[in-house]
Amino acid sequence: MSYDTLSEAIAELKKEGYTEDLNIEHDAIIGKDGKLKLFKDDFVVDKFFRFEGNSDPADEAILYAISSPKNHMKGVLVNGYGISAEPLASEMVEKLKVH
Repeated sequence: MSYDTLSEAIAELKKEGYTEDLNIEHDAIIGKDGKLKLFKDDFVVDKFFRFEGNSDPADEAILYAISSPKNHMKGVLVNGYGISAEPLASEMVEKLKVH
């Protein structure tokens, strides 16, 4: 499935149960409330979607649908790429690498 906008993709993933809003830290993914912290072996990337910035490279982003069976959690993570990418530990780069 492909989506025209990032917000459309997020809305559909939320309907599929990806309800946790996730953020990225140097070597982990954290829940919005800060209580959940996932390291590279704690989660799986189920799906990803890449969005190109039509007029502004800063609008480029990758949306990840992430699950953690160990933590009974499914969530979404939005990360920029190119110029706007977050600095990550090498283990996280490998885990989130888009092929």
